[in-house]
Amino acid sequence: MKRLLIVDGHAYAYRAFHAIRDLRSPSGQPTNAIYGFVKMLGKMRTLVQPTDLMVVWDGGLSEERRRLLPDYKAQRAEMPLDLRPQLDEMSRYLAAAGVAEYCGDGVEADDYIASLARRAAAADWSVVIASSDKDFMQLVSDRIGLLNPNDKSGAVWKPEQVWSKTGVRPDQVADWLALMGDAVDNIPGVPGVGTKTAAELLKQFGSIDGLFSRLSEVKSERLRMALQKAVADIRRNQALVRLPDVPGDFLPEQLSLRPVNNGALRELFGGWGFKGMLAGLDAALISEKQSELI
Repeated sequence: MKRLLIVDGHAYAYRAFHAIRDLRSPSGQPTNAIYGFVKMLGKMRTLVQPTDLMVVWDGGLSEERRRLLPDYKAQRAEMPLDLRPQLDEMSRYLAAAGVAEYCGDGVEADDYIASLARRAAAADWSVVIASSDKDFMQLVSDRIGLLNPNDKSGAVWKPEQVWSKTGVRPDQVADWLALMGDAVDNIPGVPGVGTKTAAELLKQFGSIDGLFSRLSEVKSERLRMALQKAVADIRRNQALVRLPDVPGDFLPEQLSLRPVNNGALRELFGGWGFKGMLAGLDAALISEKQSELI
């Protein structure tokens, strides 16, 4: 079976940047995020063993979401100055390593990842999304798994892990988020509704549509009034947190792992001062040549 690993590029770049401090190349350029990103990607490939792989980068905020909520993601700080130039170097690494990448102008990575995952699953591929973004839990199914770097077990999440984490099914995750909001994306939820209350409401009513059709059955008057007052905000939130399809064809040939350019990798590792990675590359080449002689 074809197994596609889709990596949330910016999420791992930021994670690497904050995990490793003050690593620089011989020329003095920051390399901490590059180093961490390369190591993380290698670990993911070993764990998942994908036949196909793509790293997806954010191409900007969705204009539709910003029309719905002008403050959408507005609280996020600017990218650190030392991280910005390292992104281009990561792209150079991916090209040398034979890994596909995508960045669409004005296309949020989440939306493209969701579209790609759905299309691959529809083609009977197994898909693993590598990201800590809880929005992706709404995609989890028997075909689509989630590799969350915050889960130290390294398990690929399936529906049972989503239920254990949230108290709702994957198909209820978007409504769960719409009720409680998402501080990471600056989406306000219903006052007084947190993770547990949102899950309890969905267990009782099944969905937001079911909730509003039977709102009188909510026992707490305070909660019932808060929900009634927030109807418009909840409906807006549903549109904000759902991951729509991005137009485009499913092109499997663009996802295939290409041959590694060892010369380019040697140049990159040497320039960055990654002596351990350079030695590992040389050892792998020697081992490969010895295998060919046997």
